[in-house]
Amino acid sequence: MQVADDLRANITNGTYPVGAALPSAAALMASYQVSVTVARAAIKQLQTEGLAEGQPGKGVYVIREPAPAEPSAEFVEITRQIEDLRDTLAVAMTQLDARLTALEQSLHR
Repeated sequence: MQVADDLRANITNGTYPVGAALPSAAALMASYQVSVTVARAAIKQLQTEGLAEGQPGKGVYVIREPAPAEPSAEFVEITRQIEDLRDTLAVAMTQLDARLTALEQSLHR
């Protein structure tokens, strides 16, 4: 749901910090050009996720931030490959430094 995703992102980025009121269904309808059903479903989704809580007669308030998303398998694999490349590069730099040092010493003899 686009509306719920946007609200979730706005909670994460601090637009709606913990304790802040979320926009009303009417405000969401106007902002997103959606029906009252869609606006209410977005708010209900955040409540179901435990991110927001309704206070009768007052509104719906943020009670916690979303948990960070788990990295994808692809991201984990790319990160591992980058770490492997860093290790390989570090070894190559050490070997190159040793060869350069040996060359410099042979020139100064």
